[in-house]
Amino acid sequence: MDFAHSESTQQLIAQVHRFVHERVVPSEAIYRDQLVDTADWTQWKIPPVIEELKAEAKRLGLWNLFLPDAEHGAGLSNRDYAPIAEVTGRSFLAPEALNCSAPDTGNAEVLVKYGSAEQQQRWLAPLLAGEIRSAFAMTEPAVASSDATNMRATCEVVGDEVVLNGIKWWTSGAGDPRLGFFIFMGVTDPSASRHTQHSMVLVPADAAGIRIVRMLPVIGNLDEPHGHAEVAFDDVRLPKSAIIAGPGRGFEIAQGRLGPGRIHHCMRAIGAAERALERLCERAVQRTAFGKRLVDLGGNRDIIANARMAIDQARLLTLKAAWTLDTRGTRAALTDISAIKVIAPNVLQTIADAAMQIHGGQGVADAELHWLYAMGRVLRIADGPDEVHRHMVAKLELAKYA
Repeated sequence: MDFAHSESTQQLIAQVHRFVHERVVPSEAIYRDQLVDTADWTQWKIPPVIEELKAEAKRLGLWNLFLPDAEHGAGLSNRDYAPIAEVTGRSFLAPEALNCSAPDTGNAEVLVKYGSAEQQQRWLAPLLAGEIRSAFAMTEPAVASSDATNMRATCEVVGDEVVLNGIKWWTSGAGDPRLGFFIFMGVTDPSASRHTQHSMVLVPADAAGIRIVRMLPVIGNLDEPHGHAEVAFDDVRLPKSAIIAGPGRGFEIAQGRLGPGRIHHCMRAIGAAERALERLCERAVQRTAFGKRLVDLGGNRDIIANARMAIDQARLLTLKAAWTLDTRGTRAALTDISAIKVIAPNVLQTIADAAMQIHGGQGVADAELHWLYAMGRVLRIADGPDEVHRHMVAKLELAKYA
């Protein structure tokens, strides 16, 4: 198992590190100041600073690095992209600045692998150019969406059309003024076998019949200007050619989309955990109470030591998952992919919580610490709940004894 990177990849990692630390992190406060502070999502605007950062990243060649397809991206393996994803995880702005943010990354991978030439020209090209954003409509409020076979939304083929109906929610990016399209997943043929009932459909954001019901707050934050929306699809009619790869292939596409995406999420979580640990340590050595530095009080040294060990363990397991995915394929990597999806967000949440605790009253007021904590907590649900991933690990382990 070799985690070494080529000289060119090491240079790219160093470039991303400089850009994120010297340009992106200092721009975070500017971004927040430029946000339109309103609950009315129709009034949201894109802060100019993010477009400035995107233009600079593109000039530097730090663009679409997530795509292993050399024609559309940087041609990096999952193992080579992993440390870059970690660096981008240190800032909530960095993934978008490098055009490497979810759900665009997963949607782009779907279009590269499964999209028709027409679909790629219409949607993939502007997405990779950073001209539009996208959304992924899968989760539903009326069912337990951790089991995707519960899905009730439909995309029925009627003659030369596909007709969409249903309510989706937690549709990230639906409030973005630049939203170009949704990828909608629904049931096409309920009589088919369990994993061939569903399809994925490309839906223009301005298609007739789409209604944004509301933006959903995430731990009290609407996450403007992107938002996480409840969206109604009421008799949305599109040409049959809008179906990705053909009817009944939704689950196949979903599985192809998840492997690399989970590596990206987990490495970003590890980068965020490193930032949380830095904040924790800085506070511990700079502040005093009861005549001692905070680092010398209570069990704070144990907390710091455990945080360092947990981050390094999570990183190594994620790199192993990336290496296995690259060399042996998705099926061989299933245990590791499920394991890191539990481990990395929990590590981030635990360390962010410790950072908040050591900051006392400031810890519950600090926007940066809020972001770090919320990222960890939300990831434990957003890409499948911990329980589902633990179930998969146990299932694969017990299969050895069948």
